[in-house]
Amino acid sequence: MSKSELQACNFCLIRGQLSSLPRERSLPSGDILVQLEVTVRPDEAPASSVPIAIIDPDPAVALMQIGDAVTVRGRVQRRFFSAGGATASRCEVVADEVIIEPNARRRRRVVQAGQRLLEEHV
Repeated sequence: MSKSELQACNFCLIRGQLSSLPRERSLPSGDILVQLEVTVRPDEAPASSVPIAIIDPDPAVALMQIGDAVTVRGRVQRRFFSAGGATASRCEVVADEVIIEPNARRRRRVVQAGQRLLEEHV
């Protein structure tokens, strides 16, 4: 497949440990936004913290604790907002699904979906 045949795509699959408690707030639209951080520790590489945003999450997300193993399926997005009278931005993963482990059956489905997306777009 040539570069010109590649389709545009934006998806990610993050697997790691919750490194901050979920923070919930209401948006002007009336939606609920929950923000959290997931730390990913790849083999022989430094750990990295990934900011995650969840719009109108499943109630179980609010019960997550630091150290919980999670898998997140979503897309990368840069979000603009007002802060202290100025416009600010934040890059984060907007989650379509958050799986709290050890729900291995659901995690397997998310991994398989990610593999299919890769096969379709690469």
